[in-house]
Amino acid sequence: MEGANNPDLQLQQLPPTSTAVFVNEVSFSYKENLIGALLAIFGHLVVSIALNLQKYSHIRLAGSKDPRAYFKTKTWWLGLFLMLLGELGVFSSYAFAPLSLIVPLSAVSVIASAIIGIIFIKEKWKPKDFLRRYVLSFVGCGLAIIGTYLLVTFGPNSHEKMTGENITKHLVSWPFLLYMLVEIIVFCLLLYFYKEKNVNYIVVILLLVALLGSMTVVTVKAVAGMLVLSIQGNLQLDYPIFYVMLVCMVATAIYQAAFLSQATQLYDSSLIASVGYILSTTVAITAGATFYLDFMGEDALHICMFALGCLVAFLGVFLITRNRKKAIPFEPYISMDAMPAKIQIGEEVCRIYTTKE
Repeated sequence: MEGANNPDLQLQQLPPTSTAVFVNEVSFSYKENLIGALLAIFGHLVVSIALNLQKYSHIRLAGSKDPRAYFKTKTWWLGLFLMLLGELGVFSSYAFAPLSLIVPLSAVSVIASAIIGIIFIKEKWKPKDFLRRYVLSFVGCGLAIIGTYLLVTFGPNSHEKMTGENITKHLVSWPFLLYMLVEIIVFCLLLYFYKEKNVNYIVVILLLVALLGSMTVVTVKAVAGMLVLSIQGNLQLDYPIFYVMLVCMVATAIYQAAFLSQATQLYDSSLIASVGYILSTTVAITAGATFYLDFMGEDALHICMFALGCLVAFLGVFLITRNRKKAIPFEPYISMDAMPAKIQIGEEVCRIYTTKE
């Protein structure tokens, strides 16, 4: 009886129990990471398919007299439905996985667009010409996939309930307040040079987009997390911070889209895609690490491998977008160069011109 009440024996029984709890928490965090990553990958993949469907619908009706004829096509409405479904998947992913893990996974949309573009290619190429033309795309897709794998495997495992109290605590923490001060100063300087000095370099415009985008994803995670908790029964909609985050999310998204639209009028879309992905991902990860403390408690190996995954994904996206054609006002879905009539007409014109000489 005395041995059963011995404090030394009681202390010896504690470590296995605490270890079991730790293992359960770690496995649960990896499960949440996997759910969030799969939702984000699914969402970006579906959005990419949706955009290509809508683009296909616009191209088919490019010569139509009715500028809104695509509203009457099932393809365009299917693309809209898939886009909403994909955005819902991406939005939901922020509620399960850390922000720093979800943001870089937007590379999936670039990979999907490259593959769709190759599958639905319009020109007819010989095998050697095809390989020479798209070798960078294949290498870029491979690197982006490897980077995505590293991101999912070595992503941060910080999980915190997105309650009103926790979000308010992070919002008034000194690291985030200092980060916000620096971001506001940088944003104001960039906006001054862009508007007043007419400095419209692509880096300047896309940095404005990235700074706004970092606040968008921070607020998206807060709103998504509080909505999921409310659905699970822990009501969070009565906290004022929820509506503050919701308004900030909508406002920053609108202004982000406005600056991005201005960038598309000045620069090629492939350049915007690569530079924008690199800048937006870097700034968003910094914001997530500051606000949500995503990398708190992570060991150096996981952080280094996660950073390597980001760099590999950056290089992959750069190679994919570098190989894209520059956008032209109108390109028919069926290549006119492959039409025999055009070749015959060209030969007749050359023959007539030679005869006259």
